[in-house]
Amino acid sequence: MVIYIHGFGGSGEGSKARLFREHYKDDAFIAPSLSYLPDLAVKTLEELIEQFLKVGPVSLIGSSLGGFYALYLSHKYKLPAVLLNPSVKPYETLARCIGQAPSFYDNSSFEWNGGHVQSLVKYDVADPDEERLFLLAQSGDELLDYREALQKLPHAKTQIDEGGSHGFDGIEKHFGAIDAFFGMKRRAKG
Repeated sequence: MVIYIHGFGGSGEGSKARLFREHYKDDAFIAPSLSYLPDLAVKTLEELIEQFLKVGPVSLIGSSLGGFYALYLSHKYKLPAVLLNPSVKPYETLARCIGQAPSFYDNSSFEWNGGHVQSLVKYDVADPDEERLFLLAQSGDELLDYREALQKLPHAKTQIDEGGSHGFDGIEKHFGAIDAFFGMKRRAKG
């Protein structure tokens, strides 16, 4: 099972989720739309992982805040995780979003407050198991500095693309490397 974890204000229907859903259409894949409340999002992911582990291996892909959650869950359950432009200190970066925050699914908004920001601290992993991690980042990320992720994860498998954006432009060109990291063999097309 591959679980895609979206970022702050995102959903399981975002552009990267749709690309991964198409890529993994012949495999077990899920991209849940998670609560904006960190504790509820993590609880949902923990319940999914615990159920899926009963039937087979689980791999994680997390983008931005989803990368932070994936880092925590990878550590807790000893799972492989791909981190896309991950937020490694969301309790700092998302403090800038206090107030009405956007939901990118339908352009509505939700209230994001200091308590929500503070609740992220408990999910920080001080000593990540880096051999289970694949950091994919783009130097052109306009919201997060990829060097913070490199500093947090100096021994993880790493691919840094020049340019790009926080949305991770051209993620599909990394699908083969992601599959290889997860040990997935793809059927040849044609």
